[in-house]
Amino acid sequence: MKRPPSIVFLCAACVLTACVNTPPPPDQAESLAAAAYLQQADTTSIPAEQRAALYLQAAAEAAAQLGSRSSGAAARLVYNQATTGLTVLLCGAERGRLWNRPLTLTSGSISYRLRFAQATCDGVWDPNEFTAVTPAATLLEKSIYRRDRQDGIGSALVGIHKPQPLEPFSPLIGVTASVTAVLDFKGHDATLTLLDPTAKPKTRVAGANRLIDADFSAPLAYYPNPSEYWNGIMGALHVNSYMGTTGLYALQPYDPQRIPVVFVHGLISTARMWRNVINELEFDPLLRQHYQFLVFAYPTGNPPAYSALRLREELARFYHLHPGARPCVLVGHSMGGILSRMQVTTVDRQAWNVIGKNKAAGFFANVPKDSLMERTTIFQANPHVSRAVFICTPHRGSDMASGRLGELARRLIFLPAELTNTLTSSIGKSIAILTGDAKRMPNSVDGLSPSNPTLKVLDACPIKIPYHSLIGDRGKGDSPNSSDGVVAYWSSHLKGASSECIVPGPHGACELPSTIAEVRRILRLHLKSTPHPVPVISRP
Repeated sequence: MKRPPSIVFLCAACVLTACVNTPPPPDQAESLAAAAYLQQADTTSIPAEQRAALYLQAAAEAAAQLGSRSSGAAARLVYNQATTGLTVLLCGAERGRLWNRPLTLTSGSISYRLRFAQATCDGVWDPNEFTAVTPAATLLEKSIYRRDRQDGIGSALVGIHKPQPLEPFSPLIGVTASVTAVLDFKGHDATLTLLDPTAKPKTRVAGANRLIDADFSAPLAYYPNPSEYWNGIMGALHVNSYMGTTGLYALQPYDPQRIPVVFVHGLISTARMWRNVINELEFDPLLRQHYQFLVFAYPTGNPPAYSALRLREELARFYHLHPGARPCVLVGHSMGGILSRMQVTTVDRQAWNVIGKNKAAGFFANVPKDSLMERTTIFQANPHVSRAVFICTPHRGSDMASGRLGELARRLIFLPAELTNTLTSSIGKSIAILTGDAKRMPNSVDGLSPSNPTLKVLDACPIKIPYHSLIGDRGKGDSPNSSDGVVAYWSSHLKGASSECIVPGPHGACELPSTIAEVRRILRLHLKSTPHPVPVISRP
């Protein structure tokens, strides 16, 4: 990390000496010395191990003054900066040669013996979990509406886990986590500990239990912020270009003790729409500690039944890879709610008789066993899903999908040729029974029409886990005759819901304070009904 080398030194000098010319007291003199070591350590022209020793010396001198009334504030500033510089240097220098190994580092006549603390079940990260670290303060958070920070001792960092090749469920730029690095000294023996501030908000440094420095928004801010609107449109209209991005993505390192929450976006949107929702939920320390967040990304032009199949496959892969993972909570917005509904509902061959026995029989007569079409139309409720939250979800379709705007969108969407050719060549007659057109594969807009047979079948099938509805009314207070502007109340309402919350917003109401408050309430409620697992010794 590179910063103007004189800033910390000058700040410390002004605080410690009160900008006067009289000699500083002994404790202030030591803190000034610590700032001077820090200034030297920031010089990138000297060898990495010499810089590391200077960072250690700066941190050691500053740590000794943390309890001082006159110089404690300046000492904490120097200590935090030195810990940041040391951690970033050791992780990045010489291709990680200095990372997570015992080191003897010499500064002048003083030699420090540095070791890394290893993972524990009470909030200490395994240093090998991260392939890179970056200071939280360097990340621009323009895409995050509210920054969730805690001031204290240590270095607030973002840990990045990006092995090569990428592991399953990893975003292309890696999985991120909140990390706080702290140094503790016993004489010239130093221990560098990487804390998980979501699990351990305090730690012992320099003989006292202290609140640690943390930035809970920075891991989300680390992810790039391309145009949500543009990518959402392209993902709907030019599906083939985005097929390779379909998948379940973890936003934090996997933790078997935390409950997965999977967010599923809707039409003309991307998984990035959940960034501020997740950030706001993480303001709640209880949710930070007990939940881990994932997103499902997919091009939204595909038929909902096909995208639901891909989500089903991704969840199966997740629980196969992590057999000890806890059952998840699904949160779906709009069409994402339809995909989520298809994870918690069992649909068998008989269920299709709701569209008419003869019509259903004619449809399945041409569907090969174990074919793609059969897997999208006949499926079991996922036993790994324990609760579902539907936000502005058109369970019975949207009139907009069958109107002029829907017809225009229907004509603009280009589905992948491989998908359409496979289905229309083998089961064109079956498609014609449902759509009246054997030559055109139904897309996402067709799947949201009130006349869509899949929605009729789903509506007739029970959901056997707790589920909740959030429904927008644009602030008009006219439910049950309300609409969020896209989906009417009659379509979003589910009779058996554990709760139904009317939020005073439009269809894109996910970031409304009332929406986030209700999701927070549901997740807290879920914790009360869920047994806590036995802690593990360390994270994988």
